[in-house]
Amino acid sequence: MKDKTVKDLMVSLSEYATVYEDETLFEALLALETAHEKLDPSKHRHRAILILDKKDHVVGKLSQWDILKAIEPKYGKIEDLDKISRAGFSPQFLKSMLVQHTLWNKPLIDACRAGGKNKVKDVMYKPTEGEYINVTAPLGEAINQLVVGQLLSLLVVDDEKNIIGILKLIDVFDEIFQTMKSCGIE
Repeated sequence: MKDKTVKDLMVSLSEYATVYEDETLFEALLALETAHEKLDPSKHRHRAILILDKKDHVVGKLSQWDILKAIEPKYGKIEDLDKISRAGFSPQFLKSMLVQHTLWNKPLIDACRAGGKNKVKDVMYKPTEGEYINVTAPLGEAINQLVVGQLLSLLVVDDEKNIIGILKLIDVFDEIFQTMKSCGIE
């Protein structure tokens, strides 16, 4: 793994979907669509949107999970939702949550209309320290962070800690797959 670095696989910030923190969820989804239209068809679509402040610094990330939770605001009232999601509860328990919290009890079109008005700053995710990696880091270090943190991406920083891109798990996986395919097994 020492022959590849994060820089070799990262997606530059200029190629990624970004919006400002005061924009709406709907505007963020339009930015994601625009980024997909500009993407090389051989590349994987982006699964998140990076959120910028007025100085063009990345201050957050809007994932597919964040968008789904924003469309159904009652998720925000469920304590320990993150712990519940990782605890391996039965399908019956999860269905009981739908009833108990009256989740998804209105037509999808109404939920989308209301959710689309949310400001991204109110529903975005603020990455933790373990979700950043230096652009010059070896790919093995990035893989370790992705695996141990069970992350879908890492924010790539330069030596001054400026976010310059994103490293996506799917791109790392593809690199592993292509390497394995090219060398085969003995």
